[in-house]
Amino acid sequence: MRVYGVTMMRRVEWLAVGLILIAVAAAAYVGLGSPRPPHTTQAVSALIAAPERDVRPSKVDYGRLQQRIASLMQDRDMVGLAIGTVEHGRVRFLRGFGATVAGSNEAVTPDTVFRWASLSKSVASALVVGLAADGKLSLDAPISTMRTTLTLPGDASRVTVADVLSHRVGLARNAWDERLEAGEDPKQLRATLGTLAPFCAPGTCYSYQNIAYDTASEIVERVAGQGYASVAQARLFGPLGMTNASIGSAGLEHAARWARPHHKGRVPVAVQQAYYRVPAAGGVNSSIRDLTRWMLAQMGRAPRVLSAEMLDTMHRPRVRTPPHGRRGAMDRALKDASYGLGWRSLNYAGHALVGHRGAVDGYGSLILFDPAEQSGIVMLWNSNQSKAARLQLEFFDMLYGLPRTDWLEVDKTAEDAEGGSGDAADRAKDARRR
Repeated sequence: MRVYGVTMMRRVEWLAVGLILIAVAAAAYVGLGSPRPPHTTQAVSALIAAPERDVRPSKVDYGRLQQRIASLMQDRDMVGLAIGTVEHGRVRFLRGFGATVAGSNEAVTPDTVFRWASLSKSVASALVVGLAADGKLSLDAPISTMRTTLTLPGDASRVTVADVLSHRVGLARNAWDERLEAGEDPKQLRATLGTLAPFCAPGTCYSYQNIAYDTASEIVERVAGQGYASVAQARLFGPLGMTNASIGSAGLEHAARWARPHHKGRVPVAVQQAYYRVPAAGGVNSSIRDLTRWMLAQMGRAPRVLSAEMLDTMHRPRVRTPPHGRRGAMDRALKDASYGLGWRSLNYAGHALVGHRGAVDGYGSLILFDPAEQSGIVMLWNSNQSKAARLQLEFFDMLYGLPRTDWLEVDKTAEDAEGGSGDAADRAKDARRR
């Protein structure tokens, strides 16, 4: 009887241990609402870890944030919006607002898929930097040795892989974008960039690019021996549990729930293909749930996917980004703008931030986070509306305990042309084109 009793006690002990392990595993799975199981076993082994024993209360008044969102959604150009926030490494807010298409009853949810636009550049950077970490290429290698279609004016032998990822190729801003939008093949366009007059000596100055930046997709495909989308799925989206993330228009339009693009006045329009043809520059789609996971990974919460060394390589400022054009109050508040590899670095109220903004026809996007505070915000919306981006500073004002500023109304007449950042300036350019 004693042996039986000991055996039963051991069984009870093992059962208790098992239940504890299950609870710990569940807690580590980032609580993004009710996440679906990852597609691969690799995803299970690379779960994004939550901070241990962090019980700090939220600094952000989410009741007020929702009031501000409600005010934004009254704007005549807003249709749908999805927002995620993280504080101290924990997801605090994950919600959708408005509709996937104007006039419909299909609500935006945390799993509605939008386009990332230029946020896609961070995926390209992660893939190239990851291949470099594996010893398969060097970021300092001359781009001329990578056997891509890219040609450049002047002494192109000075341009490195890292220069391509930090917009230091010596071309005028957005070189040949108008021809890409007219339907021309991006590889053929890259092959003719060398015929343009140089903007500056290669490797010496910042000038935002899309077609040249997409050279990264050629590098990834050649080095990995697979299609760009397949490499992104295998190395990033799958391991991070980004179950709605994809590259290309099919991934957007075949999603169970996706946000249609709109012009000003809530006018639905067709999905434009131009920037899907430069996937490293603008080809990614996902839900806000997935984009929140991406931000957590950038905070160091998935070291088996993105190591601390990789994050430092990508986020570290490499070139100053001087302002151009008209600047709104938001860009004047975000100081010391620089660019790393697919990421911007900024200073707000004495805090170092990392992020990016993006826009393609009918969509807007942003990610901005404080690596030291492990806190940040991500947003996706389906209209040509730059005003939505101002909510990011309302979040950080609350996070840092700063005096309240009504960022939605500041510079109301300027509508934030946002000349301080190339991707955001493209939004103003696109609006003028239409």
